[in-house]
Order: sequence, then C-alpha cells, then structure tokens
Amino acid sequence: MRLLIIEDDILLGNGIQTGLTQTDYAVDWITDGKAGEHALKVEKYDALILDLNLPKKDGLKILKDLRARGDTIPVLILTARDTINDKVIGLDSGADDYLVKPFDLDELNARLRALLRRHSGRATPYIEYDNLRLEPATHILTQDGKAVMLSQREFAILQTLLENLGQILSRSRLEESLYGWDDMIESNAVEVHIHHLRKKLGKKLIHTVRGIGYMIPKKL
Repeated sequence: MRLLIIEDDILLGNGIQTGLTQTDYAVDWITDGKAGEHALKVEKYDALILDLNLPKKDGLKILKDLRARGDTIPVLILTARDTINDKVIGLDSGADDYLVKPFDLDELNARLRALLRRHSGRATPYIEYDNLRLEPATHILTQDGKAVMLSQREFAILQTLLENLGQILSRSRLEESLYGWDDMIESNAVEVHIHHLRKKLGKKLIHTVRGIGYMIPKKL
C-alpha cells in the first residue's frame, strides 16, 4: 500500500514516514500544499494523510479540489485544529477521518487500516479467499489454517490483488503499491515477487494476462 503525507512540520513528517514505513507501507512525504496537490494528480496512492495548515496551499482547499474532480482516495486529516467546528468542516469537505495532534502512531495505523478496509468494500478486518486468510493488521497469511511466510512486498502484492479481485493490474500499478520515490526498483521486481507467491501458494492463484498484467479471479 502506498501512502502520501502532506505535512510541513519536518520533525513530525519524518516521524510519521519512518513509523509507517516500518509498518510496511510505501510512503511519500511532501511539505507544501502545491507540491502535494501535484503529486496527487500524477501518482497513484491508496490513501492521503493531510495536514491543514500548509504553506502555498491550505489543506482544506486541497481536499475540496480533490473531491470536486471526483477523486475518491481515502483522506485522513491530521491537524492541530481541534474544535468541533473544525472537525465538522473537515469531514463535510470530504475527509474520511479526522485525527487531532498530538496522536499515537498505533491509533494512526488503526485508522488507516479502517479507511483502506472501507474503501475496498470489506466489512471485516481480514480478507478471505478460497483457502487463504490474510490479516493486514498483523501481516499474517494462512493457507488451510497454516501460516505462510511472505516477505513485506510479497504480502503487499497479494493484498493489492485480493482487494481488486477480477481486475487486471499492470506491473506499473503493482509497483506503485510497493515503492515510494526513494526506493530502488529493479526492472523485474514484480515478476520475481509473483513467482515467489506462486511457489508458496500454488500456480493457479495469480493469473497472468499477457501483455497487460496480473489478476486473481473472483472465483478460483
């Protein structure tokens, strides 16, 4: 899962990026509103963490413009504006959640998981498919009730494919879910991770659509 943080506080932004990266997200961090808005237009993100008091463009204006152009990305406002009126305005402007600073990183993680779960249309905190059960919160995968060890990026690819059942995802789309700007991407990284997943989970799970990408069918 790839996240964008727009936060101008250097110490806080660095701390959030580090903490979420350790939770196995790919995280990009931008410190001003204009640059953040540009990134949202040219890159694919699974969720946005948005401060409101930003230089160059206010976070609330970014949010309103985002929704006005039909972008449905989950947005979590993270701000020091703590009045009830501030929260009402933020949520009514299109935010999916609102968290006031200071905050606990575990709570931020839990709120992100809830946003991503709702956005994918899941009611449960886990994903079940055929004989697989994937738990994003704990990064545990079981097959027929037995734990299967996956690398961070194998887990991320599998989760992305399971949350988009029946949809063909290109290699570039999968790369976007795995890597931030500062990560080095090997030319065949996705293919290698898919190969490892097939060895661990069976060859029939992930289908290759030649020249287009990969998919997991709605029914195996």
